[in-house]
Amino acid sequence: MTSLVLLAPRQAAGRSDLLERRLRRYHPRFQGAVRTLALRHSRLADLAASFPALLFALAVPQVRLDPARAIAGVIDGRPLAEAAIAAGVPLWLRKLPPEAFARPIPRLPDGELFRRRIANYLPRSPKLAPAWLQLVADAAEIAHEPMAAWIAREFTREPGRVKTARLRPIWLWAWFSSQPTTLGHDLIERPWTPDMRIDAARSAASDWRTIVALQVNLGRTPIADMWLRPGRMAGYDFAPLDSMAAIVDEARAMRNCLKTFGSSLAHNRARLWSIRKDGERLATLRISRHRDPLPNIVELKGPGNTEVSRELWWAARQWLHRHDLSQLDIRQCDWGTAPLDRESWMSLWRPYWLAKRRIPHWLPIAPSREALELL
Repeated sequence: MTSLVLLAPRQAAGRSDLLERRLRRYHPRFQGAVRTLALRHSRLADLAASFPALLFALAVPQVRLDPARAIAGVIDGRPLAEAAIAAGVPLWLRKLPPEAFARPIPRLPDGELFRRRIANYLPRSPKLAPAWLQLVADAAEIAHEPMAAWIAREFTREPGRVKTARLRPIWLWAWFSSQPTTLGHDLIERPWTPDMRIDAARSAASDWRTIVALQVNLGRTPIADMWLRPGRMAGYDFAPLDSMAAIVDEARAMRNCLKTFGSSLAHNRARLWSIRKDGERLATLRISRHRDPLPNIVELKGPGNTEVSRELWWAARQWLHRHDLSQLDIRQCDWGTAPLDRESWMSLWRPYWLAKRRIPHWLPIAPSREALELL
């Protein structure tokens, strides 16, 4: 009889110690709120083991969500699925450890296909779980559910290769990849597909962002002042690259980085020319002021940035000096002061704003170089 009397307190103490160990796995910032709720009832305390995410969501509820009904349902022994729905917690979160919840649980995807996929991509390490969960939420919010499942997979496979600071261009590129009637889609050279790996996606998204920058820097109107005149010298034709389409075509044909010069062109710091012979592209020429008030040849490269012949250099010099350079008044803009093209900016982002029913602070309605740089 005595042993039975002593056993009950020991069992209770053991359960209390076990509960405390589980509660300590939550983020220190929220342990107090979680502990207070868990101590209200044994069924709430049991959630620390059976459904850590639900216990956290009830203790740290989402904005404008009253957890009272869900809490009452747990205490009354109602199915946890009902409480999870009332608390806005997807059931697939049930497998995540307490360490995953370092901030209030954001809105998360919960479609049927997503639930089946995400079960295969849960984080292996509790330490990585908070970053994993935030990535899933961000991808779903900025892009869509398929992208959320994709980033969960990529982060689980190789977390070190997923640079969390610069993923927004990937989210946007992926979203526009599925929007064929938009300008953003028209600017994509390699669309997102679920079988891509993170490095390929980052490269394709970076290419898209570069073309986006070219578009909003130049707009739809050709550059009016190319500084110099088209012409022919020693059998070579010098053709202006005075529009986005011309620059993209040249970059693709010559396998070079011309698409990155949007800001330089907009700030009146460079002009680009194509050198051709009998219609064949031979070289790309960049004219700029370089330690000199007069324009100079600062770059002359063949396909794939190869060196060109002495003969071609001489023809380019002759063509340049055919102009009266002393009469050119090239006024460069201070970096960051040239306005972006508003029409292109609005045409590019309007479909996204409408689809998401909001204008994010990082993608403002007014064209912004700061916002463009932070993409």
